[in-house]
Amino acid sequence: MPEGVIIREGSTDILVPELHSSGGPGKIQGGVFFNEQMAFNRDVSIMLLRALGKDMSVVDAMSATGSRAVRIANEVKGTDVTANDYSADAIPYIEENIRMNGLDNCRATNRDMNALLAEESFDYVDLDPFGSPVPYIQSAIRGCRKNGVLAITATDTAPLAGAHAPKCRRRYQSEPVRGYMCHEGGLRILMCTIARELAKFDRGMKPLLSFYADHYFRTYIQVEEGAAKADAMMEKLGYLEYNMETMERSTSRTYDPTHRFGPFWLGPLHDQEFIRKMDPANMAAEKRCTKYLDLWANELDTEVFVYDVSELSSHIKMSPPKLADLLETLNTCGKASPTHIAPTSFKTDLPLEDVVALYIESSPDSKH
Repeated sequence: MPEGVIIREGSTDILVPELHSSGGPGKIQGGVFFNEQMAFNRDVSIMLLRALGKDMSVVDAMSATGSRAVRIANEVKGTDVTANDYSADAIPYIEENIRMNGLDNCRATNRDMNALLAEESFDYVDLDPFGSPVPYIQSAIRGCRKNGVLAITATDTAPLAGAHAPKCRRRYQSEPVRGYMCHEGGLRILMCTIARELAKFDRGMKPLLSFYADHYFRTYIQVEEGAAKADAMMEKLGYLEYNMETMERSTSRTYDPTHRFGPFWLGPLHDQEFIRKMDPANMAAEKRCTKYLDLWANELDTEVFVYDVSELSSHIKMSPPKLADLLETLNTCGKASPTHIAPTSFKTDLPLEDVVALYIESSPDSKH
């Protein structure tokens, strides 16, 4: 039995190295990586797979300790799970976690994921690499069965959110956006990259759930088959204009010097009807799951990303109203919602001039 400590996550016991990360993107300490903060990320996988409600073959392609794989096998009925890792050091942890939870629907494999996914296919492919998923996306697509689900994480948030723009251009062939829209921009660049790879295989995608949290981006997409679906998907890619001085923003399906950011995925982030089927009961981070499910299920879909009360306050030079008060005012004239991206951000279908006028009306400064 490998050395470590046993933690309980959800209804599953997991043996992990004593030295492991507990926050942030984490560092590989010793041979096998585990990050306690990613319990929420693993919870979301459990809730989503349960909501799909069907028997599924699952691969966790970069499984490390097997924490996600054994939780899926233990907590989602009808799953047949492969916990794969390239590191031989990881396999004793995976095998012990399978044994400790008495699982007969989970197996450990010690393979290069590219080779594994070239030889076998699965209904659900989970790709959670240390850093960028770009080198592995094509293999994940090859290993995903017809109408299967891809779950992909990116932890290289700095390039995707524009802090290292040259790296984003190099990895993702996209111009990132800075400022208050940077995290939604990064999420949509990741989704655009997946879409462009799927299109090469004449496959399309329907996002089930996509989000930014902590230090990573994560998207779950249902693969759709055929050239027509691929073409329809490609029509949802486009470019953004964003003037940080005026706050003007607009999208275009074609590149021009004004619409120079992107390309981004401009389609929906979520299938909100599907999200309402997800149940947070008994999750490791139940309170946080409940909060995020509510945000995702009610988040307005807009192509021009998010507004932020801090940005508006800085631009208009007036004290910010409470977000709840501002949303109430915006909803009298159009549609508006909070967003999961940031606690001070919101989405609305109203044009900028209306947003500014209603912000001024809602500001505590205007009531003096």
